[in-house]
Amino acid sequence: MILPWRRRLRDYLVKEGVEFTLRSPVFENGGRIPRRYTCDGDDVSPPLEWSGAPEGTRGYALIMYDPDAPRGTFIHWVLYNIPASTTRLPEAVPPSPVVEGIGVQGVNDFGRTGYGGPCPPPGHGVHRYFFALHALDTSDIGLGPGASAEEVVERIRGHVLGYAVLMGTYSR
Repeated sequence: MILPWRRRLRDYLVKEGVEFTLRSPVFENGGRIPRRYTCDGDDVSPPLEWSGAPEGTRGYALIMYDPDAPRGTFIHWVLYNIPASTTRLPEAVPPSPVVEGIGVQGVNDFGRTGYGGPCPPPGHGVHRYFFALHALDTSDIGLGPGASAEEVVERIRGHVLGYAVLMGTYSR
């Protein structure tokens, strides 16, 4: 078992299969995440869009994490059982355990269900926030609401057909 404060970057991105494209209309890959999507703003999830997922995709799983957190990788969002027909997530996905037409949400390291935006300690420099989207050969990974990122990664191993990564930055 990996202790929460000893997490490593590779634990939340399963690089199997083909790489496809994940983007946001509100920030560029490697660019600054707008304040609205952070704890200093409205703390709502940014809109995301993807394309080029591999043939045979039956569902998706998304994990957002900060590998630059002082005590190790910090999980900001866990979303799974996303339907295969989905190619975008709207802004401000509600923090409900199950969001109709979108998927099932896990618990982030803030201890809440749903999205928790960037919130690095003041003066701690620029942090990187990775949105790791996995295309899966299954529509249901067999976890109910409230799963951890570790549980999701364990369930998707062996089911990943492809992956996409979007990275944004934020500092206070």
